[in-house]
Amino acid sequence: MTKQVKADIMLLLVTLFWGISYWLIDLSLADVNPFMLNALRFLIAFYAAGIVAFPKLKTVNKVTLKYSAVIGVALLFVYIGATFGVRYTSLSNAGFLCALTVVITPILAFTVLKQKPEKKLAVAVLMSLTGIALLTLKENTIQLALGDILCIMAAFAYAVDLIITEAAVKKEEVNAFQLGVFQLGFTGIYNLVLSLLIETPTLPQSPKIWSAVLFLSIFCTGAAFIIQAVAQQYTSASHVGVIFSLEPVFAGFVAFFLAGEILTVQAYIGAVILVSSLFIMELDLSKLLNRLIRNQDGN
Repeated sequence: MTKQVKADIMLLLVTLFWGISYWLIDLSLADVNPFMLNALRFLIAFYAAGIVAFPKLKTVNKVTLKYSAVIGVALLFVYIGATFGVRYTSLSNAGFLCALTVVITPILAFTVLKQKPEKKLAVAVLMSLTGIALLTLKENTIQLALGDILCIMAAFAYAVDLIITEAAVKKEEVNAFQLGVFQLGFTGIYNLVLSLLIETPTLPQSPKIWSAVLFLSIFCTGAAFIIQAVAQQYTSASHVGVIFSLEPVFAGFVAFFLAGEILTVQAYIGAVILVSSLFIMELDLSKLLNRLIRNQDGN
């Protein structure tokens, strides 16, 4: 198993955490305002990582901190767009538009990093887009409202995050683990400042909500973003975008088992197409075909 495949498996785990996060966010927003919820998520994740790995963090340099601060700005816009976008558009439109990262990322990678996309990646992107559409779109057509624009902003901001992270972790001066941790701190501070300026800050009022916030913080935020930063040393931003397109699939499984939601036949077909796109991206089909031919010739 190559380092890239291992990295992509780690990113699949991240996608699973984010699939669970939709349900947990829905629970948490009953007690906590959006900016404060995001501030709690990122700051708790930052402090937890700091306690566990302080010896690895105390040597951080200015270059790593600079990239962490910039990535924190991108993540701020991701969570503004995703959180508030859902308030002003349908869940179907929000799910589809936020997942446009899978299309935007390779376009930005080609434009900014001059990365020529692989042919099979283009096929995977098209399949992913088709799968996301089948999984999330209902009978209504997309009509761009304020929420739709915010969700597109979230997708674009996350694509920017992936591109910046890929560029950062390739620099010798940048420590990927430190980058993953300190971006949490910056994002949390940005959200806390906005919460104090815009909202009436409130904390969770019950053990149930605190449990949801802590899971969001430790697994869906801290572990997820640190894994992403480390894994991106061994895979491309475009691969990450396609893998993260599986997030609606995991979210659908969580909704089925925890909320009793049953998907339509159309949505299940979309999920199958999404999974198939991942296998097409990960497998070297020509090498696999040649191996099968050699085995047949040997027999």
